[in-house]
Amino acid sequence: MRIPTLAVFGLAFAAGATPCASALAQSSGLPVEFVAQLDDAATKLVQLAEATPQDKYTWRPGTGVRSFSEVLMHVVGGNYFIPTFAGVKSPGELPRDAETSVTQKAQVIDHLKRSFEHVRGGMRALTEADLTKPATLFGRPTTYRDVFLTTVTHAHEHLGQLIAYARVNGVAPPWSAGPGR
Repeated sequence: MRIPTLAVFGLAFAAGATPCASALAQSSGLPVEFVAQLDDAATKLVQLAEATPQDKYTWRPGTGVRSFSEVLMHVVGGNYFIPTFAGVKSPGELPRDAETSVTQKAQVIDHLKRSFEHVRGGMRALTEADLTKPATLFGRPTTYRDVFLTTVTHAHEHLGQLIAYARVNGVAPPWSAGPGR
C-alpha cells in the first residue's frame, strides 16, 4: 500500500520528528528555528575546522579564491558585521586584515567559536516585536528578522563551500560518517 507523502510528513511532525520540536516547546521570543539553524552551521563549521589539518588551511581551489582559513575568517567577520544592521554592537576584536592574517588553526577555531557566541547573544537579546523593526541591510530596506536570517544563511553558504574544500583534500565531514558519504 502506498502512503501519501503528506501523510508521512504529518505523522513525523506529530511524533515530534521536527528538528526543532523540543526547542519550540521550551522557548519564546526570537524564533528558536533561527538559533537552531545557526547552531547547526556553527557546530558543523567548528567540527570541519577541527578535522582539517593545519597544512590544508592555506589550500585554495584557484588563484584569487579564498583559502580554507580565509573562508572561516570570512564567516567570523560576517558574524560580527551582519548583526550590526540590527543594532548588535560588534566587539571590534578583529584586525581589518583578519581574513588573511589569522591562519593558525587554533586561532581560527577560537575566533569562529567566539563569533557564533556573539551572534547567539544578539539573537537571544531580541524579542518577537524586535524582529519586525526596520533595518537597512547592504543598502536595502528590510527587518531585523531578515538581518539574522542573512547571518544564518551566510554561515550555511560557506559551510557548503568548505565541505567541498575539505572533500577535495581528503577530509570527510565528521558528521557524515559511513561508507560512501
